[in-house]
Amino acid sequence: MSIRRIGGRQGGDGPPVRAAVRNARIASLPVAFAGRQAAGVGKRALGKSAAEVNRDIQLRTAQHIFEVLGELKGCAAKLGQLLSLYELALPSEIAAPYRTALTQLQDSAPTMLPATVHEAMAAGMGENWRRHFTAFDDRRAAAASIGQVHRAVWRDGRHAAVKVMYPGARQAVLADLEQLRRISVLATVFAPGADVPAVTEALCTCVAEELDYAAEAEHQRRFAQAYADDPDFVVPAVLAQRGDVLVTEWLNGTPVSRIIESGAPEERSRVGMLIIRFLLSSWSRTGLLYCDPHPGNFRVLPDGRLGVVDFGACTPWPPPGFEELVGELMDAALNGGTAELDAAVRRHRFVRPGRSFDVAALAEGLEAAGEPLTAPTFRLCTAWLRGHVRSALAPRLSNVNRQLDMPAYFTPFARSFLTALGVVCQLDTDGPIRAEFARWSPELAAVFERYDSRRAHPTDLGIVRHLRAVPTERRASSVG
Repeated sequence: MSIRRIGGRQGGDGPPVRAAVRNARIASLPVAFAGRQAAGVGKRALGKSAAEVNRDIQLRTAQHIFEVLGELKGCAAKLGQLLSLYELALPSEIAAPYRTALTQLQDSAPTMLPATVHEAMAAGMGENWRRHFTAFDDRRAAAASIGQVHRAVWRDGRHAAVKVMYPGARQAVLADLEQLRRISVLATVFAPGADVPAVTEALCTCVAEELDYAAEAEHQRRFAQAYADDPDFVVPAVLAQRGDVLVTEWLNGTPVSRIIESGAPEERSRVGMLIIRFLLSSWSRTGLLYCDPHPGNFRVLPDGRLGVVDFGACTPWPPPGFEELVGELMDAALNGGTAELDAAVRRHRFVRPGRSFDVAALAEGLEAAGEPLTAPTFRLCTAWLRGHVRSALAPRLSNVNRQLDMPAYFTPFARSFLTALGVVCQLDTDGPIRAEFARWSPELAAVFERYDSRRAHPTDLGIVRHLRAVPTERRASSVG
C-alpha cells in the first residue's frame, strides 16, 4: 500500500456508536433465553426428556448468542472470538450463521472519514500532529474492534502503524460491558457450576483495560525490550502514545491467517511452535500474560521470525501460587490417582466448597486431553480439538465439566490458552510440544520426568536441557 502525503480524500462511514441499537440487540438475548426455558417446561410435560430439552435450549441459545455478537463490535465482538471454540461443538447447520458472521466481522467494520481521523489525531496528539509525520495515509490499513490502523512515515523516516480509536468507542464498549454483566446468567448454558458473576467481572475488567492506550504502550515497550534482537520474535517499538492514538513501528510480514489457509505443512508447524514458545516464554521474560493470541496479531517476517502486535490485552502474570497449581494439578492428573486429583482440584478452588463432582470422569478426561504432554511429539489439529470441545461442552447433566468452577483470577489465562489452542490447531501444528512446555516450566519438567520413569519410557527431556543451555543467538532455527 502506498503512503500518500498528509491530507486526503473524503468518504466512508461513521464509527459504530449506535448505543440504543447495540443495547437492544444484547438485551434480546436473556428475553429469548427465558422464552426457551418456558417452552421447555411444556415440552417436558408432553413427554420430551429433560436431556433433550436442555440440549435444544443450549443449541438455540448458542446460535442466538453467536448471531448477535457477530453483528456487534467492541467488547461484544471480542467475546464472540472467545466463544469461537464453542462453535466446534455445534452441528455445522447450527454453527454456520455464527461462523459466517465472525468471518465477516473485521471486513464489515466501518471506516472513519478522513476528517474524523484528523479530528481524532488532533485530540490525541495536538493540532500540529502532522509535524510528527512526513507522510500519513488516510486510508485505513486494518480494522480493530475499537478503532483502525493507518500507515504513515514517522519524522525520522521509520514506517509506522498509527492506531486511532473510534470516537465514542470507549463509551460504547463500557455500555456493552454493563449489558454483558446483566446477561451473564446465560453463561450457565455453558458452565452451570461456575461462579458466573466473578468470572464475568474478571472478563469485563480485562476488556475494559484494553481501552487504555497508555497501558498498551507500556506493555509493548516491555515486550519490545524483552525480545530485542531475539532470533525467533519481533515486537515493534513504540514511537509515541498520546490519548487515544498509538504509534508503533510498522511490521511487514505474512499474516498467520494466510499461513493457516495456504501454508506448507512444515511452515504451519513451525509457526505453531513459535506461537507456543512466545506465550510460554513471555511470562518469565516480561512478567506479563499475552491475552489476545488470535491470528490477526501475528505476522511471519521475511526472515522467518514471528512478529507480534497488539498488546492491549496483557495482565501481570503469573499470580502467586500459579506454578504450584500447574505442578500439582498436572502431577495428580498424570502421576496420581483420583484421591490426589480430588484434593488438588479442591485445594485450587476448581470446585465449589462442599460440591461433589465425578472425579473419575475428570481423571479420564484429563488423561485424554493431556495427550500432547505425554508424547515426545504430537500433532495439534482441529479434528483433535473438536473432539475434546464437544466432550467438554456436552449438554449432559452428568458432564463433569458442568460440575466444576473456575477461579476468577484464572480467567485471563483461560482466555489466552483457549485462543492460542484454537490457532495452533488451525495451523495443524506437529512438533515437540511437551518439551517446549517443560523448557519454560521446571514444575512441568519434573512432572514429565516422573511420568516417564513410572512407565519406563525413554525420556525426551534431554531436548529441554539442550534448549536451555543453547545461547539465545544460536536458537534461530531451533523450533521443531
